[in-house]
Amino acid sequence: MKGGKLIVFSAPSGSGKTTIVRHLLAQEPLNLAFSVSVTSRAPRGDEKDGEDYYFISTEEFKKHIRNNDFLEWEEVYRDNFYGTLHSEVNRLWDEGKNVIFDIDVVGGLRIKKKYPEKTLSVFVEPPSVDELKIRLKNRKTESDEKIDMRIAKASIEMATAPQFDHIIVNDNLEKALEEAEDLVAGFISEETHSEEE
Repeated sequence: MKGGKLIVFSAPSGSGKTTIVRHLLAQEPLNLAFSVSVTSRAPRGDEKDGEDYYFISTEEFKKHIRNNDFLEWEEVYRDNFYGTLHSEVNRLWDEGKNVIFDIDVVGGLRIKKKYPEKTLSVFVEPPSVDELKIRLKNRKTESDEKIDMRIAKASIEMATAPQFDHIIVNDNLEKALEEAEDLVAGFISEETHSEEE
């Protein structure tokens, strides 16, 4: 088992995990690289292929599933797949990087289960579901129906928070960024005593 550490950030949509992950990527001493997920959904807003996600067809996605190409994958909504390719993680490890994920709760827990010693899993919690709804509405990227779907899903996701190594409540962004940075720096500096190596 080669490679650096795996840092997983999971949260309901609108919790601010992407903001936290972007902040961490800018901290050079952490030596982080972003694992770009694969999705079968269409790009939203100004999302770029290969940067935000690898956008592929549902058929291509299913082919990768059959070939066991994924470290983890999930059908988040009907015919709306997300996953992490083994090849993406190996590519970043080959560059000598620690890999950071901005990923769905189920995917985050799957990675932790596969590599328990190498993975730090962090759950970013919004101050409340009401606050989450406000944040999603302010994005203006989705219909009310889609937002309601995300809110329903968020309640289920928030119940999984205790399964993560750490929970960061994002009610004060500056404090959340600082807490995330301390957690990740501490984890990266630890020796990995892994049975897999």
